[in-house]
Amino acid sequence: MNPLMAPFAADARCALSVNVNKVALLRNTRHLGIPSVLRAAELCLLAGAQGITVHPRPDERHIRASDVHELAQLMKQWPQAEFNIEGNPTHNLMELVRTLRPHQATFVPDSVEQFTSDHGWNLPQDGARLAPLIAECRQLGVRVSLFMDALPEAMVHAAALGADRVELYTEPYAAAHGGPTQAVQLARYAAAAQAALAAGLGVNAGHDLNRANLTDFLRAVPGVQEVSIGHALIADALELGYAETVRDYLRCIQNAYRPQ
Repeated sequence: MNPLMAPFAADARCALSVNVNKVALLRNTRHLGIPSVLRAAELCLLAGAQGITVHPRPDERHIRASDVHELAQLMKQWPQAEFNIEGNPTHNLMELVRTLRPHQATFVPDSVEQFTSDHGWNLPQDGARLAPLIAECRQLGVRVSLFMDALPEAMVHAAALGADRVELYTEPYAAAHGGPTQAVQLARYAAAAQAALAAGLGVNAGHDLNRANLTDFLRAVPGVQEVSIGHALIADALELGYAETVRDYLRCIQNAYRPQ
């Protein structure tokens, strides 16, 4: 078992994992090696981020396999932080998991040509192909999180497959934030998180979370252990810099736990 599998167990607050895909996307537009994915990750960790996330796709349109290997080496210098590799386990994810054994593998049901992640696994229908891959990850000491829509009834199926956590796909909440359906969406996510916790699962969340909507989400949704944030955080960093941006997201998380 990986001894770093749950380093935040003593802290009830949500951890921030920074997705550095968009740094790689910008770098890939030229052949100069800038901006540096490794430097971005290092600056985020220095500022207090508790983890780094990557989602390498088969076409390597942003994060490349070489980046994942280099980041895995970097993370050895940060034993208190976690490395999370996302992707479809039927594509290129499992090869990286078997070689690098990250703290967490997040299974995402993306197609090869998909623009971005936009839906969770369909359970129990997808269960037969996921079960042996989940078992393999756990045998390697790698925590498994399943990318899921906010469907309370699906959580018991995720637990039955042997998953450790679910990552709630939060784009519908983000799209509703500040509008008339925000409360309805938050109730959906709260119910899904409660169902996951009742089934013995940990709860992560991610997709389109940002400085404007993160605190409200964490106040309403129980037991969130980790948020993975990339697009908005890297966009903010273009204006504020990595360090101040990470500190601001950490403040958003801290505000969620303060009495209102």
